[in-house]
Amino acid sequence: MTFKLIGNRLPVNALHRTPITEVICYAAILMLPSAGVAADAADNYPNKPIRIIVPSAPSSGPDVVSRLIGTRLTDAWGEQVVADNRAGAAGNIGTEIASKATPDGYTLLLATSQQISGPLFFEKLPYDLTRDFAPICLIASTPYVLSVHPSVAAASVKELIALAKSKPGTLYYGSSGMGGAPHLAAEMLKTVAGINLVHVPYKSVVYALIDVMGGQIQLAFSVMPAALPMIKQGKLRALGVTSLKRTSLAPELEAIAETVPGYEYIGWYGLVAPVKTPSTIIAKLNGEILKALQSNEIKEKLYAMGAEAIGTPPQEFATFMSGQIKIIGKIIQVAGLRSN
Repeated sequence: MTFKLIGNRLPVNALHRTPITEVICYAAILMLPSAGVAADAADNYPNKPIRIIVPSAPSSGPDVVSRLIGTRLTDAWGEQVVADNRAGAAGNIGTEIASKATPDGYTLLLATSQQISGPLFFEKLPYDLTRDFAPICLIASTPYVLSVHPSVAAASVKELIALAKSKPGTLYYGSSGMGGAPHLAAEMLKTVAGINLVHVPYKSVVYALIDVMGGQIQLAFSVMPAALPMIKQGKLRALGVTSLKRTSLAPELEAIAETVPGYEYIGWYGLVAPVKTPSTIIAKLNGEILKALQSNEIKEKLYAMGAEAIGTPPQEFATFMSGQIKIIGKIIQVAGLRSN
């Protein structure tokens, strides 16, 4: 080729006087270096520590999951994989940091439904999960459990709905705050069951459960590990779970969908990387995570925290997130929850 380059491109008029076969060949040559770089990046990856940004506090569900997966990746590759907790602003601080990180596979994000609901609930957030991140793997899912104070005259989801309809506006539910999963799970029940419940936001769902236990409020949705000790002690009464079907985590509890067809609101944990991270690195991460999720030790530890191991290819995780956006977006729209 005898063309003179301007930066990384041909002069504009060169394309008009050059046979199309030469143009195609030249374009292919230009692409070779980047393809080689991508292949080299995957072959040499990782060659330094990897950080998983966790947009929540230490000992939270996302933190525990990130450390479980990080330990397995460290063992497999010999490079440290560390959790970097960046809690605050309903998970928005850590997520924004991750969205602006270099897309080289050395900064990842442990995402949950919070990263879906954030941009839908709050206006003008500086990130979007599907626009700014590349999916790696859906790691695990967890249902929420609906619990009431033992004095509430309802021993089933059906009876609770009947009670709420007979006394609209008299049942109070607690949550971890506006836009959080416990809040949206309750708002979805209100919408599909046609009942009126009053929202009481707390800084943490644990505080909400304490007030349910004390009788200050009547009910709350929460992750199972937070509520199970109180349920076993008889201080709370569990009525149902939010997964579409009964869960092996508590098979004796009915799925709310058995009474309210179509009801489903689950929690989940997934790993994503900044958009434009090489697909070869994404594939390498996905493969190793899938191996980790086959471990009985990992499955048992996830089970102990109220989650079930899943493991998906990146595209399946992308499809899952798109479905979650539709579900959560509809809840927020119908309930009129969008914040300014």
